[in-house]
Amino acid sequence: MSNTAGVVSGGPAHKPPIDQVAAAIDACATSLRDVNRKIHDNPELGYKEVTAHDTISDFLEQQGFKVTRHAYGLDTSFEAEYGSGGRLVIFCAEYDALPDIGHACGHNLIATSSVAGFIALAETIKQLGIPGRVRILGTPAEEGGAGKVKLLEAGAFQGDVAAAIMMHPTAAHSYPPGFTALAGVKFIASLKVRVEFHGKPAHAGGQPWNGHNALDAAVAAYTNISMLRQQIRPDERVHGVIEDGGTVPNVIPSYTRMNYYIRSPTVKRGEELMARVKRCFEAAAAATNCTYNYIHAPTYMDLRINNTLSQEFAKLMALMGIKTIPRSEEPVTFSTDMGNVSYAVPSFHGTFGIPAPKDAGPHQPKFAEASKTDEAHDISISCAKGMALLGWRVLTDDEVAAGAMRDFKEKDSQE
Repeated sequence: MSNTAGVVSGGPAHKPPIDQVAAAIDACATSLRDVNRKIHDNPELGYKEVTAHDTISDFLEQQGFKVTRHAYGLDTSFEAEYGSGGRLVIFCAEYDALPDIGHACGHNLIATSSVAGFIALAETIKQLGIPGRVRILGTPAEEGGAGKVKLLEAGAFQGDVAAAIMMHPTAAHSYPPGFTALAGVKFIASLKVRVEFHGKPAHAGGQPWNGHNALDAAVAAYTNISMLRQQIRPDERVHGVIEDGGTVPNVIPSYTRMNYYIRSPTVKRGEELMARVKRCFEAAAAATNCTYNYIHAPTYMDLRINNTLSQEFAKLMALMGIKTIPRSEEPVTFSTDMGNVSYAVPSFHGTFGIPAPKDAGPHQPKFAEASKTDEAHDISISCAKGMALLGWRVLTDDEVAAGAMRDFKEKDSQE
């Protein structure tokens, strides 16, 4: 097997259990569609996904699985597992939504495909009597809350993990004609910081000279960073909002808060860019005679592509007549906490395209509408079958499992 060439060879002679996987999913197809609708129609923010947590947990229990609710100390995480001995495959299910625009990132489809993949692989293990374990892990708060980082710290990915698996929807018009999915995706790192500016209140009309305007500090920082963007690399992003800009016009604001994401292909480059952004904050504070302090959040690391897992997934999808791009060399300027998982265990995080208007993509209201359609659901289910087969391959093929581990252990060449 040559990982550097991105070609996977060898493997067992027995045929992939496509029929068993399809039958397992078909047996609960109506319930899976209901789960998808329930999550989509009840969008919940990170760590508040009570409906999603309960809906998926109830469904899994109805299918006969023992579910650990509120797993690993997180109120809206859950876990279920099937099998014994052998290696372990983990399906990651996301289900948080975005403020105001709901499931505009399609996490209802992520949850559905991961749950369906888990169900299919568990049933295949049962029917074929193969050694190995499969786990479904509820991973809340991907949208900035770093749920997977907390789960990593709590030990959710410890043990003989051969692969952590999930897929994310995007707009079908972003793929070449005829292709449905992309296996190997380069997501970039995201560093997150809030900055608080503290000034001095005063009557804005009567004695403005007695005030130190924290809103001026925020506006100056925003302007500084906007100018900085002209001198950053094309594969980097800096974007933020003013979360608190004061209260009433006739009082000089004494407190403001900004929230910024700094994205770059690697954490190292992200840290270098973060240092430049911080100088913008600090210059604004000095210019307005305000003080400042930082509130840091967990970093989302860049997503490492596992060539073995990506190539195997593309081949397995091809057996079902679904064209999949094995790997893309062009970084996608999105970020995910699955990147942190990819630095902890061998990981697969593909994407699949759903029908959406030409002017629609993730994090837009039109994409939320697209993510609830029957067509989007059907595509997520087809990818669930591919993920289940990938899990089966990892459990039953020593060469594939070893190749995935070698890819994982290779030193990242990007600096």
